[in-house]
Amino acid sequence: MRNHTAITTFILLGLTDDPQLQVLLFIFLLITYMLSLVGNLTIIILTFVDAHLKIAMYYFLQNFSFLEISFTSTCIPRFLYSLATGDRIITFNSCICQVFFDSLFGITEFFLLATMSYDRYVAICKPLHYMTIMNPLACKKLISGCWIITLLLMIPPFGYVLTLEFCVSEIDHFVCDSNAVLKISCLDTEFLEKMVLFCSSFILLVTLTFVVWSYGSIIRTILGFPSAQQKKKAFSTCSSHMIVVSITYGSCIFIYIKPSAKNETVANKEVLLLFTSVPPMLNPFIYTLRNKQVKHAMNGFIKKLLLLR
Repeated sequence: MRNHTAITTFILLGLTDDPQLQVLLFIFLLITYMLSLVGNLTIIILTFVDAHLKIAMYYFLQNFSFLEISFTSTCIPRFLYSLATGDRIITFNSCICQVFFDSLFGITEFFLLATMSYDRYVAICKPLHYMTIMNPLACKKLISGCWIITLLLMIPPFGYVLTLEFCVSEIDHFVCDSNAVLKISCLDTEFLEKMVLFCSSFILLVTLTFVVWSYGSIIRTILGFPSAQQKKKAFSTCSSHMIVVSITYGSCIFIYIKPSAKNETVANKEVLLLFTSVPPMLNPFIYTLRNKQVKHAMNGFIKKLLLLR
């Protein structure tokens, strides 16, 4: 018989019960999370205060950094708290909110990466019309479109999740992951699982196709440049974004490569942990170290802070 008792709290089983591994995990996640916050907040501040970073490329980068902070903050602080205190209990409302915002920020990030690739396409392939096409109003519409499309795709499956009943309270994960939550439902979730899989595949394929098309056009245009110096300069303006795209899509695709049934849950937890902690930490440093304008803006900002002292 199905248990109809209303479950108001869940227990997150985490990654490991080994105390030594938990200490190492805590140190690793704390360092990556702090670096992620510092790096992404630095980019957001620089794009606000530096007049040279007021073009579309850095407007998108500012929004991307905001998403990175939001995405990693959805689950990493809660997991750090759990590792530090041993408290693995999470309320139903908090769990559902975690599922919602984790999906919202993660999906929006893919659409924003596709939008950023379009920005690079216009900059390289249509440089004379760049300021006209990528005007402030167009940029705001593109950003709004990323959020609206994400919400429209999320509403049907998430509305279904809210109707689920749960038989057990233990979630075999360190975060309220949608797949892990579906596994403890009393109801038949086959239709919902197919819906989630379809939406995930659709988002991944559509955005990746757009990114590949954009960079295919960019590469063809760059190869047509007459001088090696022009080619080098054009590639340097796209290199940071290409690296970030490779890391993000590579991590996501790896999650979809299912291991054996025995190791599937453990592998997915480990990959998701890396996906939510490492890329948000690396991305701001990739943009900073490989972008002369950002480095120049940072140097100027540091000098201003030192003069204020």
